[in-house]
Amino acid sequence: MSAFLKFLFEDWYFAIPMFLMSGTGFTLVIWRLLLNLNAATNMNEFLPLFQEKLEREGPEGALRLCKERTDIIPRKLYVAGLETSKQGMAAMRRAMANVIELEILPDLNFVLPTILAIAKIATMVGLLGTVISMTNTFQKIGDAVKEGKPPTEHSGAIGLALFATALGLVTAIPLVFTHVLFKAWVAKFEVKLKSAAQKLLVLMQSAKAAPAKPAAAPAAAAGRPADASARR
Repeated sequence: MSAFLKFLFEDWYFAIPMFLMSGTGFTLVIWRLLLNLNAATNMNEFLPLFQEKLEREGPEGALRLCKERTDIIPRKLYVAGLETSKQGMAAMRRAMANVIELEILPDLNFVLPTILAIAKIATMVGLLGTVISMTNTFQKIGDAVKEGKPPTEHSGAIGLALFATALGLVTAIPLVFTHVLFKAWVAKFEVKLKSAAQKLLVLMQSAKAAPAKPAAAPAAAAGRPADASARR
């Protein structure tokens, strides 16, 4: 503990940047985690509500429902599809694909490059601090040998210099691990987005086909009096 405190106070020009990078990295991780939680959509709960709204009020009512939501799939993906629904299924498919590629995925990857950059820079800064500290230590040992003094009094500084590398690794390892987990979550969420887009297309096709069935009933009802009059 005393050696670590000595490193903090004597090599503060390395210790302070290392702690700043560590704090910034973990703050970004928490921020990205909160963004992911707000982006998630429980499709088992949302789809029945969306389907009921679509059947009762049509695409306009479903569009209003999606705009009121805060999660990504209704607010961005479904809004893009519903706004182009009058242009046909192909237009809906293109609009949703563009939103996934150009808006949603960049939002999901927000701050991830920064987290990875901090992890790599922290490792390199730690190594730089160790190299500089050990160079100074070996120089002091050499000067002590020339003056006939015992070099053992400077040997403890070698272990002290390794604190810089240790701080770099303590910062980098969790950040790299969380970065990998976040990238895996983004890949999984992309599959979920494409599945949700396909479900919207199916629901819209069903909604457009549904009004055609009741239309046959009035025609049949209109034909009955004609048949009755013909019989008379």
